[in-house]
Amino acid sequence: MNEPFAHRPPKSWLKVSFSITDELADPAAAYLSDLTGNGVEQSMPPPDGNADSTTVTAYLDRDDGTPANREKIRSFLEQLCGRPPEIRFEEIIEEDWGLNWKKHFKPVRVSSRIIVKPTWEAYQAATGEIVIEIDPGLAFGTGLHASTRLALQLIDAAFADDTPPVTVLDVGTGTGILGIAAALFGAAAVTGIDNDPDAVVCAEKNVAQNRINHVMAVSGTDLQAQTGPFDLVVANITSDVLTLLAPLLAGRIAPAGKLILAGILAGQQGREIEQTFAALGLTLLQSPVDGEWQAFLFSA
Repeated sequence: MNEPFAHRPPKSWLKVSFSITDELADPAAAYLSDLTGNGVEQSMPPPDGNADSTTVTAYLDRDDGTPANREKIRSFLEQLCGRPPEIRFEEIIEEDWGLNWKKHFKPVRVSSRIIVKPTWEAYQAATGEIVIEIDPGLAFGTGLHASTRLALQLIDAAFADDTPPVTVLDVGTGTGILGIAAALFGAAAVTGIDNDPDAVVCAEKNVAQNRINHVMAVSGTDLQAQTGPFDLVVANITSDVLTLLAPLLAGRIAPAGKLILAGILAGQQGREIEQTFAALGLTLLQSPVDGEWQAFLFSA
């Protein structure tokens, strides 16, 4: 199994949590969000707790500014509440989240021809099947999530076509699973890009594990630097990022090429994605739904 911290030491954060009256929870959360630059959690109390209070939780980066930020939080909350608050500080060390559910990750069929399995499990492929070996490390994308399954199913369909893709671009590659599928289906050249260094390291290891180094290359290169064109572009990200990148994604598709998008919630997000890419001149071929998630297959 991949060692997730072989390329860098684990990160650490200072977890900050406190209970505060409901009417003060929003301004307290807004202050912490501005101070940390991260998301803030607001949770209701348990049934036997104080029904008029909210627990606010945030995470501070551990650096030279941490002691000063602790005091800023204490001072702000004292002024907000009119009394010294009870604040809990706890150090959180980054762990390999994959280890926590390793025992639950078994070989799984995600499409008519694709089997995804962890590197530590054995599986004998049947005729016509491709087997993708994945170690998630610190990246996202094992085939267990609905958005990844949908993307893999559409990749399967694209390579079952009379003119399967030869060149493929996997944007936001994560573990590399989508690009690896394309390579195993017979693509001649696959490019995987991701702006997360952890994902790049993880994807490179999974590419090597699947013995497709001669086909798939992974890097942290920006999408704008990918000149293409590509017969198939795949992106399993989030709806807002897909919308932001829409012109770049559409501009990387070869004539008569295809675009697969996933990571989109069915409903309003799905309708907006369809409208955005249709306005760029793409034709919708399929838009399968799996639970609350939706994916799209467009052609240029």
